[in-house]
Parts: sequence; structure tokens; C-alpha cells
Amino acid sequence: MNHDFFFDPQLETLSRSELEKHQRSRLTEMLEVVLEKNHFYRRKFQEAGCKEIYQVGDWQRVPFTTKAELIADAESHPPYGSNLTYPLEKYVRLHQTSGTSGKPLVVLDTIESWESWKECWGLIFRAAGITPVDRVFVAFSFGPFVGFWAAFEAGPALGLRVMTGGGQSSLQRLEAIYKHQATVLVCTPSYALHLAEVAREQEIDLSASPIRITIHAGEPGASIPSTKQRIQEIWGAKCFDHIGASEVGPYGFECHCQPGGVHINELDFICESINPSTLEPAKPGEAGELVLTSLNRWGFPVIRYRTGDLVRLGQPKPCACGREFRTLLGGILARTDDMMIIRGVNVYPSAVEAVVRGFKEVAEFEAEVFTHQGMEEMRLRVEVNTRARPHCESIQTKLQEELRNRLGLRIEVEMVAPRTLPRYELKARRFKRQGRLDSEGG
Repeated sequence: MNHDFFFDPQLETLSRSELEKHQRSRLTEMLEVVLEKNHFYRRKFQEAGCKEIYQVGDWQRVPFTTKAELIADAESHPPYGSNLTYPLEKYVRLHQTSGTSGKPLVVLDTIESWESWKECWGLIFRAAGITPVDRVFVAFSFGPFVGFWAAFEAGPALGLRVMTGGGQSSLQRLEAIYKHQATVLVCTPSYALHLAEVAREQEIDLSASPIRITIHAGEPGASIPSTKQRIQEIWGAKCFDHIGASEVGPYGFECHCQPGGVHINELDFICESINPSTLEPAKPGEAGELVLTSLNRWGFPVIRYRTGDLVRLGQPKPCACGREFRTLLGGILARTDDMMIIRGVNVYPSAVEAVVRGFKEVAEFEAEVFTHQGMEEMRLRVEVNTRARPHCESIQTKLQEELRNRLGLRIEVEMVAPRTLPRYELKARRFKRQGRLDSEGG
């Protein structure tokens, strides 16, 4: 076994029974502290009549937690809410959610819980095969959104040289990648493609860049085969997906074997999948809403947290990488509230992107959903790269045909002028519905 792909080989290669025993022990230890000191969860458990629950598999009486509930609690107990296990002076980091799906939620971390974020990123880096010889460039603005803050701080603990792209233009970031010979790029998949667009305009050949690995989060793109392939071809690098959330932490990663999905870090998280309508466990192979319990973040815990992400949770089985963690097959499929019914057909943003990204000529796209004669319709606005502009009409026809073949829908495609559509560094907002923006990604 090659230990270069592990942060903690002994724990990451536990058998399934040993892993579940580890989870039970961590859960018991956490609940003893949280149910004594955390007002939010003590109240929730008492109201639900489950004051003492210490079994990973016995969750039916344990209430779910939602983001709306946490935001309402913060409004009732300003400024940070009652989901705090320790006195305020124990908290050393303050971040907030991106706000793409509503009002931002402020999240606090203690020294211990922030260290756990960094350790989770240690696993993410190692699973991708990143070692101390690598140099990591983080193309991120470093604002209040937690984003890649933990990735930036975890790198030095692993002996990695880490460089920030904060405060730089896209061209300056490309120049820094070459100047400092960065071998790893960390950013959203949309921004990796935007950097490629800027490079093409400046006649920079990214396939000859020093980047050998790219790690992406914030959107489902890096698990969409056409998007992943496009990033890999443009950058000449291996592309890895990673999943996290401000209120949960960095919980998902692709290993170097890339088994068609994203592993859940079950050392630090308990995962479930439920039918979002009935709240019953999703059936094997059925898409359901991902529910997570964090075992390593006691200062701001989340227990049975409904992420709002639609996933297909694979059955436990050993991976060729040596881990027995469960896998989200295909990564995050969509947000549970992202589904659109276009002329009677269920459509997710990721399905549209999977088709569009198959056209290498497309530089950017945007979708508008509107009502016409009582039916929901969709229109795509599409930009193509400089070389493809003389062939817009042909690309338009082929894209409309592919959308009809793959999605079973006639979707209008409108070709727009260069630089008409916005570019994104953080979570992309490509889908507009009757005057409002729908978030993209998890």
C-alpha cells in the first residue's frame, strides 16, 4: 500500500466493522459534551424525547437539523445563535455561508474544530496524491465565505508550499502559477474553465503549465464527466472533486482511483440518504437528500443535518484505494430545490451542464426558465470561444439537437456576443428562473 495517498493510513483503512465502532465511540464522546453544554441541541433532543441517543444506527427518534432552523435560531439569539457549545471567548474563527441560496449563516469555530477542518483537508490532499514536493495555488478571494480557507491553512501543516491568489486578476494568477511553478490548482470548476479562457486569449498553453492536479469544490462540475474531461484536457492535469459546506465542514473527496464518485470521510462524518418528501431512508440506488452528522466539530455541531444536496449513496464496499468509506456515486447530483419541470420533464442544472460542456467551443452559458402558455420553458444563452465564432450557426444547431436527444426536450439556444455572460470565481449562478437566480452547486 502506497502511504503517499493517506493522511492517516491506520484509520483510513479500517474495516467496515472497525469504522462503525470508531463512529460510535466518537458520537458517544461528542454527545456527552454537546447535550450538556449546547443549548440548541439540548433543547432539540429534550423536545423530541431522545435525551440520550448513542447508537449510530438508531436515529429514527433524533430530529433533523435544517439550515433554515439554524438561521432562525441566530435571529432569535443574535448575533450567533444558541448552537454554541462553549463560551464565546473559545471561538477563534468566523466564517459564513456563501448566501447563494438565501441569507448567509455565520459559523464559528474553536481552535480544535478549525484544526479538524485542516485535518480533513489533509486527507483530501493526500487522497489525490499530493506530497511535500508539490506547490499549491489557491485561486480564491479569501472573503468571509469559508471556501478554501482551510485548504490554504492545511497545506503548510503537510509540508506544502501554498500560494494565495487573493486580490489578483485572472491574468495575474496565471502568471503566478508559471512564475512560482505551482503544481496544484485549487478553485471552483467554473473558475478553472474561466482561467483557461483567459489563457487562450493571451495565447498561453495551459497543457504545458506546471499544474499536474486540480481540486475543485463549490459546484457539481468536477463530478460531471464532460466538465471533468474538459478541465483535464485543457490543463493537462488530473481533476479531483471535493465536497464541503460551511455548516458541516469538508466531508467528501475523490481518491486517486476515482471510483466514479466522491468518498464520504466517514472517520469524521456519519452519512445518511433520505427521501426528501417522506423523510424515510432512501432505497438502495435511489437518489435522496444527503444527511450528515459531524463528529469532529463540537463547538458548532450539526446532528442529522439536511444538506439539501441530492445524491445517490453507494453501498459500503472496499475501494481499490484501500478505504471502505461510502461513495456518493456521481458526486452531488443537484440541490433538492434545483429541479425544474420543463414541459413536463424533470431537469436538473447538472444535466444541462453535462450536455453543454461536451461542446468544447462553448466558453460560457446561462439558462433562463420562463412560463409560456402555462408551460415552463428553457432558453440557453451561449458564448463560444474566439476560434469558433465563425461557426456559431452550426454549433447552435448541433447543441439544440444534443439537448433534445439527451434530455428529451426542445430547448431554444441563443448565441450571444463575446463577454456578454458573467464569469464566476465562487459558486456559479447560471440558472435564472422568472426574474430570480437559482444557485448552482452544493
